[in-house]
Amino acid sequence: MARRAFVDTHIHFWDLKDTNLHYSWLQPDWVHPILGNIDNLKVLRYMADEFIGETRFQNVPKIVHVQAALGIADPVEETRWLQAQADATCYPHGIVGHCDLVEPDAAEQLDRHLEYANFRGVRDFAAGTNLDNPDWLRGLRAMVDRNLVFCIDTVWQQMGEVARVADETGVVMCMDHAGFPRERTDEYLANWRRGMAEAAKSENVIVKISGLGMCDTRWTVDSIRPYVLGCIEAFGVDRCVMGTNWPVDRIYSSYGDVLDAYAEIIADFSDDEQTKLFSANAERIFRV
Repeated sequence: MARRAFVDTHIHFWDLKDTNLHYSWLQPDWVHPILGNIDNLKVLRYMADEFIGETRFQNVPKIVHVQAALGIADPVEETRWLQAQADATCYPHGIVGHCDLVEPDAAEQLDRHLEYANFRGVRDFAAGTNLDNPDWLRGLRAMVDRNLVFCIDTVWQQMGEVARVADETGVVMCMDHAGFPRERTDEYLANWRRGMAEAAKSENVIVKISGLGMCDTRWTVDSIRPYVLGCIEAFGVDRCVMGTNWPVDRIYSSYGDVLDAYAEIIADFSDDEQTKLFSANAERIFRV
């Protein structure tokens, strides 16, 4: 169906047959520590062609790919692989890759990533244990002059620390998956709101509304509404972007279901505000 253009800021591709890449989370015996059994994701490949085919009626003109290769010897290899797909298909338009920020050569790793035109940022799963690590913070600071976004998986208990690090380093930090709310209880929602308010105190922190099906596997528009609107209330329209976490969240819905839910939840916003949330903010922040 025709709909408002959507820039998806959280997509994953993989190719299990490519010997230059590795995906520890897609290995046959691996069980996700939060999601549990994800065996129905473990197909040999999900790449630009598959995504384009799946979403061709959904008006998704641009996407940002977020690091999917885990346990890979050289993280730059994933960026090279993604850029080759972008050159062939135009997808992905932005690439968020992995960099070992704690390592002494982190700046050199970033520069190697930046040899590829669509590289826009870093996700480092070790961030949560390194927010006070001076070596990691040195690597994070190297991103500022390179105009890169840092995507962080966090929880409400750490959101104040995320704001502190963003202010101290000057890095634009994007909290993925709406701060990854683990529960759907009134108590958790109240704590999450407090954390979001702490994070939003830093102008350098933005939030990505995505992946809300992972801990709400039978989600409805009403069940995700408080989290979508809570992000916007805390950060304002200009500091929110949207994504789907595709194809991981396909376990819980179809792609069009997610976009329809977002559209329904923000239907009372102005046309300009809806455009910012669906596409314009992502285009500005990730330069796509």
